[in-house]
Amino acid sequence: MNTCIGGVKAIVMGASWGGLNAYIHILSVLPADFPLPILMVQHQQASADNRMPWLLARYCALPVVTPEDKEPIIGGHVYVAPPGYHMLVEDDQTLAFSNGRPVLFSRPAIDELFFSAGVVYGRHLIGVILTGANEDGAAGMKYIHSRGGFTIAQSPVSSEAPTMPEAAITTGAISRVLDLEAIGPFLAKQAMG
Repeated sequence: MNTCIGGVKAIVMGASWGGLNAYIHILSVLPADFPLPILMVQHQQASADNRMPWLLARYCALPVVTPEDKEPIIGGHVYVAPPGYHMLVEDDQTLAFSNGRPVLFSRPAIDELFFSAGVVYGRHLIGVILTGANEDGAAGMKYIHSRGGFTIAQSPVSSEAPTMPEAAITTGAISRVLDLEAIGPFLAKQAMG
């Protein structure tokens, strides 16, 4: 089990049911000089209006954006996958979008982001799985862990919907289980030194 973090270059997060509240809790405690990029998936219907970045930006000192296709990943920015598209990390550390098949009925899917980020960042990646009502993200967390990355699951007891973190924990590939209120401070401590 990975117990320490070093040389982190990016953070990926995934959530479904209850995700907006979870993301607000985490992002609201990160300082304006937080140096790492955060790539996020929230399960949304393809027809949803893209209000997530606007909502999160009200609580976050960092820029929160829906990126353009092929946009470079920059530290200190929060990138939110748009409704209806998988968000992927490319080898040149840019973001790409796919309208491929839904994964576990979801597009954007957490696993798609986690797999692609795991390939690119390997042991320099932190994966965070949050509240949700299906098992999307469990396979991606297992992959990140297999590549030497550090994996965090929200404690099921602090989740609005515990299925998603429980599924990830069941893989045996979680480095740390944290209550929601502890995740943001933990990430800030790791990133800020």
